[in-house]
Amino acid sequence: MIAPAIHILQKPDQAAATRLLAAARLPTADLTDEHLDRFFYCGPAHSPSGLVGLELYGRDALLRSLVVTDRARSKGLGAALVAHVENFARNQGVRSIYLLTTTAETFFEKRGYCRVSRDEAPASIRSTREFADICPANSAFMVRTL
Repeated sequence: MIAPAIHILQKPDQAAATRLLAAARLPTADLTDEHLDRFFYCGPAHSPSGLVGLELYGRDALLRSLVVTDRARSKGLGAALVAHVENFARNQGVRSIYLLTTTAETFFEKRGYCRVSRDEAPASIRSTREFADICPANSAFMVRTL
């Protein structure tokens, strides 16, 4: 049986994105309209079932805020969103994608990300609010070279 194609759209509604992220206890304080230009989602615009964001810093990027609703889990949505954002990053000239997670380290390891020391973070990633003050210090810091 072939799974149906997942339709991924760019720039979700800010209120809908904020609700979804808040429900998953992911950061929303720094979410701006500019950030949402590089956020991708699937499902209805007013109630997305999955969401992922990307912050671009030249050849580096920060993957942030991957979330899939409980009812949409285990259907390949998270993997499809990550693959989509990686392809988008590649097309923008990104060579390394970084992320911080407290709950999804195994999910990302299965997709080629590996844990590295926070000391190895490039200056551009260190200067993000996610890295500097939003994500806890015990978050797994991971990278994937594209």
